[in-house]
Amino acid sequence: MIIYNLFPLLAGPCGDWEPHFQRAADMGFDWVFVNPVQKPGYSGSLYSIVDYFQINPLLLDPQSKRSPEQQMQAALAAAEKLGLKVMVDLVINHCAFDSELIRQHPEWFVLENGSVAHPFCMEDGHKVVWGDLASFNHQHTADPEGLYRYFYQIIEYLLKLGFKGFRCDAAYQLPGQTWSRLIREIRQKYPDTLFTAETLGCTADQTKQTAQAGFDYVFNSSKWWDFNGAWLMEQYQLVREIAPSISFPESHDTDRLFQEVHGNEAAMKQRYLFSALFSAGVMVPIGFEYGFRRRLHVVNTRPGDWEQPNIDLCEFISRVNAVKRQHPIFQEECPTSILPYQNPNILVMWKASTKTHEEALVILNKDPWNHQYFYAENLGTYIQAGAPLMDVSPEYPLEYIPRPFSYDLRPGQAFVMVTSRDHLPH
Repeated sequence: MIIYNLFPLLAGPCGDWEPHFQRAADMGFDWVFVNPVQKPGYSGSLYSIVDYFQINPLLLDPQSKRSPEQQMQAALAAAEKLGLKVMVDLVINHCAFDSELIRQHPEWFVLENGSVAHPFCMEDGHKVVWGDLASFNHQHTADPEGLYRYFYQIIEYLLKLGFKGFRCDAAYQLPGQTWSRLIREIRQKYPDTLFTAETLGCTADQTKQTAQAGFDYVFNSSKWWDFNGAWLMEQYQLVREIAPSISFPESHDTDRLFQEVHGNEAAMKQRYLFSALFSAGVMVPIGFEYGFRRRLHVVNTRPGDWEQPNIDLCEFISRVNAVKRQHPIFQEECPTSILPYQNPNILVMWKASTKTHEEALVILNKDPWNHQYFYAENLGTYIQAGAPLMDVSPEYPLEYIPRPFSYDLRPGQAFVMVTSRDHLPH
């Protein structure tokens, strides 16, 4: 999955989404992910849904003669014409605190001292409570079947609008059996529906348990990797045989990368290339390609927050996406190792496909500010098959790979090399 995240509050009414779909298609994305489109409660947060069967008025054209559902269907049909599939956030771990559901079905909610409980999380030892949300009681509701049927109807409503898949928000907060039943029963009727699990902040074991419910993908934490610690590879190995994962260099929940790296274009390219080639899936939010600085906000962002481009990475992103599409090794979670190298500023990552005969070598300058020198007597010694390597790098590719190999890597630059046993001399 090569996913472009269209953040609806920035993109505005769904009738205005087509140019963004077009740009995503031109860059070689094949999926678009849209954050929640249903009607929010009093807080206005996209993730605080007051009515699951109404569309957020901010995403509609009040002058249109079409119904809200028809407007959304037309927008998604435009994406489909461009060869894009669209997935949407599925938020069924909680709803808005001002939802009618609380009055109609108090038995569906977690109660604390007789009133409905708010979800919370711990940040730096402090309890952060979301006062605009009410937690569904997945574990101990007196009406498990009624609650389940309600969730099934929500998914069906979104599928009928034209969405083809779901990013399941905080998926680990629902019991595995709820997910496995939902996924199984939805697929009986809509066989191609895709389910991805948002599991950030989970332990690797929680991620593994969540993935086992039948999800097609989980999201990984490579964004926070400093190119050194062992944890990312440990996490990757633990989960990779259960479900492939999706990397991202930034998301709607994080600061903008361009802001974080102080406007360093080399760092932007480096992180996108690594995210795209590390795991089976990759995702970036709208505006990443232009180096937007303003963080996306689930309540306050509006189309007026669209920024003038600071840089234009569209061409680079489309070249990286082409490498990902053309080489199956970059579309699966496969055995991956970080190989030792004497210069600590250079990352040497080796991958071996389990589905084809391909192997890959990514030689990456971890330093986005300075040149770093790389030398190898023979790059072939990094490869198990003894097959010749081809340079498929998105920038500055070499026509042939010399022996010995020496190169002064530009800041953040990466070589991407692929081999195939199919290329072995007969």
